[in-house]
Amino acid sequence: MQRVNRSFAIQSLSRPGFILTILISSVLLAIIIGKYGLFVAAGLITIPIAIVFIFVVVEKPFFGFLFTIGLSFVLLGFSRYIEMPFPIGTLMDGSIGLVVVAIFIHSFPKTPDLSPLKNDVVYLSGIWLFYCMAQIGNPEARSIAAWMSSIRPMAIYTVIFPIFGLLFLNSRENIRKFLYVWAFFSLLGTIKGCIQLYVGIDYAERAWLEAGAWDTHLLFGKLRVFSFFTDAGQFGANQAYAGVVFLTVALTLKNKYEKLFFLIVSLGGFYGMFLSGTRGAIAVPFAGMALYVFHRKNILIMVLGAIMGLSAFVFFKYTSIGQGNYQIARMRSAFNPDDPSLQIRLANQRILKVYMASRPIGGGLGHGGIKAQQFTPNSYLSSIATDSWYVLIWVELGVVGLALHLFILFFIVGKSSYLIMFKVRDKELEGIASGLCAGIMGVMVASYGNAVIWQMPTNQVFYSSFG
Repeated sequence: MQRVNRSFAIQSLSRPGFILTILISSVLLAIIIGKYGLFVAAGLITIPIAIVFIFVVVEKPFFGFLFTIGLSFVLLGFSRYIEMPFPIGTLMDGSIGLVVVAIFIHSFPKTPDLSPLKNDVVYLSGIWLFYCMAQIGNPEARSIAAWMSSIRPMAIYTVIFPIFGLLFLNSRENIRKFLYVWAFFSLLGTIKGCIQLYVGIDYAERAWLEAGAWDTHLLFGKLRVFSFFTDAGQFGANQAYAGVVFLTVALTLKNKYEKLFFLIVSLGGFYGMFLSGTRGAIAVPFAGMALYVFHRKNILIMVLGAIMGLSAFVFFKYTSIGQGNYQIARMRSAFNPDDPSLQIRLANQRILKVYMASRPIGGGLGHGGIKAQQFTPNSYLSSIATDSWYVLIWVELGVVGLALHLFILFFIVGKSSYLIMFKVRDKELEGIASGLCAGIMGVMVASYGNAVIWQMPTNQVFYSSFG
């Protein structure tokens, strides 16, 4: 093979036309760089790659789905290094749109099999989408731009990714590939986090911190590791999520090499959770593993699980073991009801309770919390931090929206738990499904402290798991 490649290269270089093509291409590229800049030149170079990529996705839409999941992990971190001439979220929208188009083109001239979408998840997600879309007519709303900025993560992704999950995660092989992609980026995230803590941050990360993130990511002289995620909060919660899911996968699979791999990823996930210093993330393993143990329907396992959970609670709540370690001390503060941060959040909720009493459908999608200041800087709601995912929904969509959202989440977890415990007969599939369901439950509980579900990549992985 090497001899053939060498022969082909020699023949190509001996052809005047080939050499002339290289020279002309080099000159044109140099002119483009000189006149329009490196960014435009890079764009032209990537056009052939993009065309090949599109063909691959059309041929295998599932590959496009996996690419989209991977993109959700690195996209926002990537934006720290390169300033894009358009909103960075446009790349995610483009990737999603390509997968949707590929699903139909791949089956052409036949209609794609959409029978898996006759599902409670799709119906409930559709109701949620309709409610969020209708918020454009909320009399309390003041900004169309605010609505447009929030409609994707709040509503559109909650429909698109469950649909992707139902269409693509329909076989043991596809589920395995999904788990491996997730595991790869989770492990990579922890490695990057270790580099930040033990080697140091790079120029782009320093610039991001100096732009304002120092206030929340450098506490008492200690860095809250954020890896390539949006922030430390998202990093910690996502790694805890991965820790729960991949621990259950490791306990389920029979292949010893796969068990070892997923166990390493799980431990890496939990380690990343501690590195982040995100206190709310500790809820993910507590709630997630509690549900997983419940799924086992085994009294002995339930008792052992309860003992382990209680031991962990006592360790954090009633001891000072390891208090000299910043990460442990930070996590331990999550069990302190007098923590100043918690008291501020509760005070904000009391203030909002009075304001929201007369607004059952909320103050308008995109109008809640500090993030809304770019659209409505002088509004009452944008002056009060929401912090919690559920408080954000309550403020923007009202008690009606919050009740609908909670019903959808608990319905999905409840029905999934029933199917896992009483209907699924394949032990391996049961274990994986139980792990995914446990992870969903953990993220749901952790979202009380932070808007975990709001951001990439948790949003994409969380809703894809609904399938």
